[in-house]
Amino acid sequence: MTFKRFSVMVLLAPLLGGCANLGFYWQSVGGQMEIWNKERPIATLLADPTLSPDLKLRLESVLRMREFASRELDLPDNGSYRFYADLQRPYVLWNVFATPEFSIMPKEWCFVITGCVSYRGYFSQSEAERFADDERGRSYDVFVAGVPAYSTLGWFDDPVLNTFIHFPETEVARLIFHELAHQAVYVKDDSMFNESFAGTVEEEGVSRWLVENGSVEQRAAFDAAQQRKKDFVRLVLKYRSRLDGLYRSAISDAEKRESKRQIFSELRQEYTQLKASWGGFSGYDHWLPPQANNASLASVAAYTQLVPAFQRLLAAQDGNLARFYREVKEIAKLPKAERLARLKEG
Repeated sequence: MTFKRFSVMVLLAPLLGGCANLGFYWQSVGGQMEIWNKERPIATLLADPTLSPDLKLRLESVLRMREFASRELDLPDNGSYRFYADLQRPYVLWNVFATPEFSIMPKEWCFVITGCVSYRGYFSQSEAERFADDERGRSYDVFVAGVPAYSTLGWFDDPVLNTFIHFPETEVARLIFHELAHQAVYVKDDSMFNESFAGTVEEEGVSRWLVENGSVEQRAAFDAAQQRKKDFVRLVLKYRSRLDGLYRSAISDAEKRESKRQIFSELRQEYTQLKASWGGFSGYDHWLPPQANNASLASVAAYTQLVPAFQRLLAAQDGNLARFYREVKEIAKLPKAERLARLKEG
């Protein structure tokens, strides 16, 4: 633990030394330290006779997923997801997204290690909400989303957390494969590239996991969930495109404001119809609350918009993940505009 404490301070020292917003960085250090203080090796927990049977089964399943990720998905083989920590809260982080009133593009915040990202993460919900209120005071559209898992990008070993261990097995696998994918490839200053790449790996990974380990019922449930996700993303991107056209128009701000209100009203109506076609499934309600805005739509796009392009690239490699990662790393070396063009032409 002493080495970890030293390491995180060395990594964050350049940030703390030159930034006026010391509070944000200190909360990042404190949040990471809390996780380390609470984590224990899964192997140790499994040997504890007082461990609850349900948690034991879930942790055993995680270790199988962890081995599968490296053996079958060519994801990093390290100490990540071999430890467990109970943070005694529903999320590990709360991400704050913000966009201008008349723009679909999210605001970005830049950091030394991760580069520029389209969200700002807090280990405390109250601090996230306080920052969100500050952004609203600057006339930004704002959205706050709880996050069950995150990656330190291979700098440290990421643990399994209580914030996702009780999810359905396919959801746990999805999160682990997604976060390990960030350790395999990560590009500074390009959230959409990173999240869409990891989203592609998670979907492929869960599909392969189910072939080897899943039941017919799990496979059917996963396929249904993937279809709902595609339906939802298609809906969000449709209305983001409409909003983008509105914001680029030459009409007055007052007219834009009224048209924006109408577009979001139509979005909510169509989403209600979509939910009915799903049999009432409400798992995406948080992303489209009654006060849905540019920021909540941007948070969806950041994670999904380039997934089809990455899926085409994977298919072009005949599903060979090692070759796929090598190709993605080559594309990652290109300037941002060229990366996007290369993916879209694939």
